[in-house]
Amino acid sequence: MTIPGNNAPLKGLVLCGGFSTRMQEDKSNISYHGMPQWQYLVTLLQSLLPEVYISCRKEQQADFDGYPHLVPDSVPFGGPSAGLLSAHALQPETAWLVIACDLPLLSKQSLELLIASRDAGKAATTFVSPVNNLPEPLISIWEPTGLNALKENVMAGKNCPRKTMLNTDIALFNNPYAEEQFNANTPEEKAEALKDLEK
Repeated sequence: MTIPGNNAPLKGLVLCGGFSTRMQEDKSNISYHGMPQWQYLVTLLQSLLPEVYISCRKEQQADFDGYPHLVPDSVPFGGPSAGLLSAHALQPETAWLVIACDLPLLSKQSLELLIASRDAGKAATTFVSPVNNLPEPLISIWEPTGLNALKENVMAGKNCPRKTMLNTDIALFNNPYAEEQFNANTPEEKAEALKDLEK
């Protein structure tokens, strides 16, 4: 259910600012679909939303082939919260459909379902993780209220988007395409994803 008058404009945000330490190469540049992963995810979101932004570290800005909508980290802490809150600082009245760059199996069907299930009266709308049955904070729609709560938590030293979700009122549901929530963070997981995509 969407509360009338509480429907912030929805835009896309691809999180590419991690250091990819476990993968040993930049996860946003891996080609799972014949193009860099960041480009695949941006194209996916552009098919559904009017504006799509890339979250990155300041030193990464030259890595995205002149893509016009970059959100360099502008807050004094790291991790995915930095990307979320930098976007929130840039456009505080916007709701963000956020996806991490390490989701090689993600397709339009999961994102369409997420958008259709959006409850703008909640802090966020998200899927249940098939790994641990907890909220999936980096395939989510974050409303301005949810990002305000995240900011308060981060300022209090609690730099974890999932913990913010666990302590706010969110819309949480199971994704029938839960296999698309697979995270590839290591070379072994990259190989597993490539094998799945060949099927």
